[in-house]
Amino acid sequence: MDEILNIETIDQYNKLYNQETLHPLVSVVDLSKSKERRYCRMNFGLYALFLKEVKCGDMRYGRNYYDYQEGTVVCIAPGQVVGFEDTGEVYQPKGRGLVFHPDLIRGTSLAQDIKNYSFFSYESNEALHLSERERGIVLDCLNKILMELEHSIDKHSKRLIVTNIELLLDYCTRFYERQFITRESVNKDTLTRFENLINEYFQNQVQTEGLPSVKYFADKICLSPNYFGDLIKKETGKSAQEYIQLKLIGVAKEKVLNPAKTISQIAYELGFQYPQHFVRVFKKRVGCTPSEYRLQGS
Repeated sequence: MDEILNIETIDQYNKLYNQETLHPLVSVVDLSKSKERRYCRMNFGLYALFLKEVKCGDMRYGRNYYDYQEGTVVCIAPGQVVGFEDTGEVYQPKGRGLVFHPDLIRGTSLAQDIKNYSFFSYESNEALHLSERERGIVLDCLNKILMELEHSIDKHSKRLIVTNIELLLDYCTRFYERQFITRESVNKDTLTRFENLINEYFQNQVQTEGLPSVKYFADKICLSPNYFGDLIKKETGKSAQEYIQLKLIGVAKEKVLNPAKTISQIAYELGFQYPQHFVRVFKKRVGCTPSEYRLQGS
């Protein structure tokens, strides 16, 4: 198995790729300045966003592989392992990027909001593919951050750097939404598969395996939970969890109207360990208890 290189600091990353360290917690990198190097895998202790300008081959991201094309943006969060299998070949890195330490944003609004940029936990085959115009915007954001790093540090530096990082991430959010739209036919297929999987689960598995999670369906469709959740939200206006619950309530309503079964029996059939929990969920969604709903339908 290839050795995994741990990258914990900005200075460590910059030395590895022949970059100048202008700030201990953040760096805008130009990978073409790096010397030729062998492929390797790295465990990042940093946030990173890379815009690749060359086709690199099969990139490994976690346990998966993906064809890393020119003009691709990949975002990496602390704790993620990313890189290429060492084949003994050397290559010339090329592209631009941003790396920053979590300490840079500590105490800022971005520290609270960064979890909302769900593309940091997307699988690599869900990377962002940019148009020429979008590529120009990303490069402009990187240049603004670099300009601020080249400015002597003063009381405004941190706020301006973090604000420009946030702007870059907001643009990436917009571009991902555009990508969802341009892949609409693929997304519709995913939604259809999701619908079929839900129906099948509630018909055959829910009583023995309990209530399903978003991750269960994402895994079945071979997407990361975050990307899957964003796709469902974009297509339906509802989160994947809400979508599952609505399907659950639809099945529950049908069952409740069957007087041959008690409410407790229905609760167990729907994967609830405790009937009281089922009653609470039903009332929250429908506005009345299952028993009251049964009376209304009789």
